[in-house]
Amino acid sequence: MKHTYNIVGMTCNGCKASVEKHLIEVEGVNAVTVDLESAQAEITMQSHISTERFQEALPEKYKISETVEKPEQNVFASTEDSAEASKLQQLQPLFIIFGYLLLASILLNYRDWDISAFMMDFMGLFFIVFSFFKILDLKGFPSSFSMYDPLAKAIPAYGWVYPFIETALGILFLMRLHIDIALIATLVVLGITTIGVTRTLLSKSKIQCACLGTALKLPMTEATFIENTIMIVMAIAMLFMI
Repeated sequence: MKHTYNIVGMTCNGCKASVEKHLIEVEGVNAVTVDLESAQAEITMQSHISTERFQEALPEKYKISETVEKPEQNVFASTEDSAEASKLQQLQPLFIIFGYLLLASILLNYRDWDISAFMMDFMGLFFIVFSFFKILDLKGFPSSFSMYDPLAKAIPAYGWVYPFIETALGILFLMRLHIDIALIATLVVLGITTIGVTRTLLSKSKIQCACLGTALKLPMTEATFIENTIMIVMAIAMLFMI
């Protein structure tokens, strides 16, 4: 069953991520979608959960009240097509950024083509660009990231330094410095995140992906898994080349 609630007290994306994090942790909750502009949360649950139980799970600054109940409905093929189209529209910024990164990496190396140099440039640009979007909302990113990254959930401080780890890795790849260390760090960092992404996809939880920070509202989808996998495969290939 699905219920819609009013949330009072949210002022930024950090608040939004915090509300999502606390509500999704309530036992019996399958998915949580919070809209900052309308100040509402849509919660899908296995069985009815009282508003009082949700209020207990939230920090004191947030007040929750039920608005409209939305019962589950049969989903027809046309509805599924519409949902898929909506998902692709939401992921459009991610696809565009990947396209630009790929094009830039090719242009940097097309005269004297070197696959190793191409991959290092792509990985470097990837980390620099993606860290930029995370730093845009450094206050809200850690909470959103900890919703699926195992290490960020266990050690909150990791979420705060993660964007700067990406920046450092980007610089190392672009400047061709300590490539072996950068590759191992890439495998560790993205490997941990990919574990969390896989768990989220298998549980079918509907949460926001923090790969481009919280400035862009991207859903957690298979595209996030593919994005991380591409980088991991590149890092493994590079380790065998150096």
